[in-house]
Amino acid sequence: MLYLIGLGLCDENDITLRSLKILKECEKVYFESYTNLWFGDLKKLGKLIGKKIKRLKRKDLEENFDQILEEASKKSVAILVPGDPLVATTHSTLILEAWKRKIKTRIIHNSSIISAIAETGIHVYKIGSILTIPLKEKVELPISIYQKIKESKERGLHTLCLLDLDLEKQRFLSVKKALEILLQLEKRFKEKVISEEEEVVIASKLGCKDSKILFGKIEKFLNLKVKVPAAILILGKLHFMEKEFLEKFRLT
Repeated sequence: MLYLIGLGLCDENDITLRSLKILKECEKVYFESYTNLWFGDLKKLGKLIGKKIKRLKRKDLEENFDQILEEASKKSVAILVPGDPLVATTHSTLILEAWKRKIKTRIIHNSSIISAIAETGIHVYKIGSILTIPLKEKVELPISIYQKIKESKERGLHTLCLLDLDLEKQRFLSVKKALEILLQLEKRFKEKVISEEEEVVIASKLGCKDSKILFGKIEKFLNLKVKVPAAILILGKLHFMEKEFLEKFRLT
């Protein structure tokens, strides 16, 4: 049996009672540590469930997953995932491989940025596109980022921009750099999709005690340091309730 268990957005306090029960019964527990930041303490979590938790690297799941699936074919194995288990496509691939080998699977959900972004007051059903702004240097940015924002705006919908990271190298795309990338795309394609005068929403460390939501013009965020992980909402047409909500977070 293979379990994929979501850890939520912040630390070990976010784990569900259902998850704890399953983890106490599992024979092997792994922690996937590369798709998102997690601020918890693995040793504390290990004490809660009464067993050692082994940390996995990217290559363990993307290249060398045979060993994990072999174990799951004979005993109960759990993989702990920051956020919700299936938001990262890597984990969907693992589930498909398990099914091919007739291994039973179970997903235990938890909160993720996709649901938590509603704390900004934005109506989630009005998010037209979710994309990742890549953490890459000296590489031409894909036009798809610009096109998705444009298409969403044309439909009056919002775009949720996630910021790329590389946990193994401890590199994180900052809000400032991400906004500069979007402005560079505008300068390149010149279709009046993004401007410094445009108002956006910045959501930082949602789910944690020190979370922060900010609303204001892009130009104001270009000189502001924001903690990671963070996300940027490019806004479409706002409902009056969304407008009222966002005013609480306006950057002054």
